[in-house]
Amino acid sequence: MKAVTWQGKRDVRVETVPDPELKEPTDAIIRITSTGLCGSDLHLYEVLTPFMTPGDILGHEPMGIVEEVGAGVPDLAAGDRVVVPFQIACGSCWMCLTGLPTQCETTQCTSEGMGAALFGYTRLYGSVPGAQAEYLRVPQAQFGPIKVPEGPPDDRYLYLSDVLPTAWQAVEYAHIPPGGSVAVLGLGPIGDMACRVALQRGAEQVFGVDLVPERLSRARERGVQTFDLRDFDHEKELVGAIQDRTAGRGPDSVIDAVGTEAHGSAAARLAQNATGRLPRAIGSRLTERLGVDRLAALHAAIELVRRGGTISLSGVYGGKVDPLPLLTLFDKQIRLRMGQANVRTWTDEILPLLTDDDPLGVDDFATHHVPLTDAAHAYEMFQRKQDGAVKVLMRP
Repeated sequence: MKAVTWQGKRDVRVETVPDPELKEPTDAIIRITSTGLCGSDLHLYEVLTPFMTPGDILGHEPMGIVEEVGAGVPDLAAGDRVVVPFQIACGSCWMCLTGLPTQCETTQCTSEGMGAALFGYTRLYGSVPGAQAEYLRVPQAQFGPIKVPEGPPDDRYLYLSDVLPTAWQAVEYAHIPPGGSVAVLGLGPIGDMACRVALQRGAEQVFGVDLVPERLSRARERGVQTFDLRDFDHEKELVGAIQDRTAGRGPDSVIDAVGTEAHGSAAARLAQNATGRLPRAIGSRLTERLGVDRLAALHAAIELVRRGGTISLSGVYGGKVDPLPLLTLFDKQIRLRMGQANVRTWTDEILPLLTDDDPLGVDDFATHHVPLTDAAHAYEMFQRKQDGAVKVLMRP
């Protein structure tokens, strides 16, 4: 089959690889019909390269048709249309039963000290072959895949794999009070959808911050009050502008949808780039012990949120020695919530919104649809924010 493989920093290629096969009774084989390109994929493309191995198959946002199931998968059959969550979880361990499939005790990557295995990610999360491919082996298929109806296009349901539950959890974790306010930093796919979810769930004021014109325009069209970073000479000016619209206090909640590759973190960026150029064995050890993030977005969130407010982190961070302003966090009595999205915890709440009325705008959420063979160009375009690329879907 054809699959998108990681070969090095900013180097992905479509190659012919062996077709996946059933290995366990709880496996299924899915023929991919659509697969997404995620901001988390760009971290592998740029920052987390020390944890990758040439030939790793990328991708974690798939949907498709069931081709084959193991004997331990009673609720799926060949021909079923499914969306596959990005994390791999059993659904029956203590963690899964308490709503934390990201910490699944069956698939935890204990040798790395990490949580549940993920499709198409680094060795820290199991190096499981990913979904930017023609076919996908799905472990723990008795729990993971979500059956969806025939008829509507893939775009209606594909985002259940990651974007929708990640945005939903970001809003849930933000604890926006009824009629309250939230600022979303970063209007990529997750930040954009988090704004839509927050408005759908009753937030009175939703502020969106970015510096890409197309992203700002999309959010503004959905009723978000947008702020262009390029209009401010200093972070304090941005904070003041949003405070002016929140009785001088700042928003009740802030969602950081940027993560480790934030703009305005020059020293950390230099450190990340330097580590990425080292031999992988050395670079991975340094990153595990001394890794740093670009923290500009997180520092802005801490400055921006009102006293007693909540910061929800959905952007990916991976640093080990990040300096944090604990005095400010403590003094402002800020609550922090974070983590990978617990996909199956939220999908039952989201599915009723995926109707012809399309209140979240999923049907036209993607800005680009490209064939899988154009993956290298898609990665470059998305990473460089070219051609108005906000969300790219690939079709095998």
